[in-house]
Amino acid sequence: MYKLDIPLDLKETAAIERRRRAEKERQGRIFNAKYRQIGIDKEALNQQIEDRNWLEELEQKRANALAQDAIRNDKIAQLLERRQEYDERENNRAINEFRALHQQPPAQREWDLNDPDYLKKDMPARVSDDDPRCGLSSLQKFQGEDLNSRARKKYQQEQLREWSRMQQEDQQRAQQQQQAADHLFYAKQNELDQRSIELQQAEEDCRKAINESIKNYNDALYRETQERRALKKRQEEYDNFSEMANMITSDLLTENPDQAISQFGPHRIVPDRWKGMNEDQIRRIREEQQHQIEEKKRRNEEEQQHEDELNRRRIAEAKVGMIVEKNLERERRTFEHDLYNDNQRLANEQRNLKAYLDRVIYTNQPTAAYFMQFNTSSR
Repeated sequence: MYKLDIPLDLKETAAIERRRRAEKERQGRIFNAKYRQIGIDKEALNQQIEDRNWLEELEQKRANALAQDAIRNDKIAQLLERRQEYDERENNRAINEFRALHQQPPAQREWDLNDPDYLKKDMPARVSDDDPRCGLSSLQKFQGEDLNSRARKKYQQEQLREWSRMQQEDQQRAQQQQQAADHLFYAKQNELDQRSIELQQAEEDCRKAINESIKNYNDALYRETQERRALKKRQEEYDNFSEMANMITSDLLTENPDQAISQFGPHRIVPDRWKGMNEDQIRRIREEQQHQIEEKKRRNEEEQQHEDELNRRRIAEAKVGMIVEKNLERERRTFEHDLYNDNQRLANEQRNLKAYLDRVIYTNQPTAAYFMQFNTSSR
């Protein structure tokens, strides 16, 4: 007997179902021309792009939130710093105010030791001879002291008045002496001024005499200079006349051809002294020019003959080329005719072969079932 209640293998069934599902997904990907040409899952990419944008937006929001928190914390820190600075200023002000009101130097316990005006405020050790503070051990009152200070001061004042009177008399006497000295000085000064005026007049007269003598001397020098210039001018005129005479009779102006001959030989000349060619040199130059003209004519005739010869050769070569070109054209036409015949023969053979294949070989035409067997599997 056959046991028909055998339980199914769930793992194998799940594996088969999984393979079928994978095969369908694979066929959907392979048979989808758009997906196959693109080569990627566009929807998945779009989903990835959306996820990426969402993450970037979330990160941007997080960064903005952190930035806002940082700005808020900075503001709070600035406020706390300002509050701390304000508190420190108020505390320092209160301390300075307390010190100014309650901690003045005179209120200190040791102020009597540190007071700079202590000696000014203190009483002297001895006020008078009857000062009760001056005992035996005070060493402020001794035998032999001047107790008649009032009389002495009065005597000193009288003496000072006497000295002042004597000084005034001395000053008056000094002023009188100074006035007398000034009078003598002014008199001496007037005398000296008069003498200086006389000396100045004498000096002026002497200067006039010197200027007159210098003028006479300059006149004599001027006349001598004029005579020297006239003599020099006459000498220059004589030299110029002599130079002109020498130049007129010189080889330069007379155009002596012998002066152009160089000292290095008669075949060389001095360019700055050469005055032109003589008749013999001109004749030789003209003969040489005539010889060159005849030589040029001869060369021109030879070149013309050579050119004619080249023209005859080019004409002959052109004729030979035309003959050769005609032969080549004839051969080309023959080749094209043979090629046309060969192509016609090959075309006939190809038509016969195609007809044979259509009638004999290709008789089994494919049906729709033949094409349906493709694209049924992804493998």
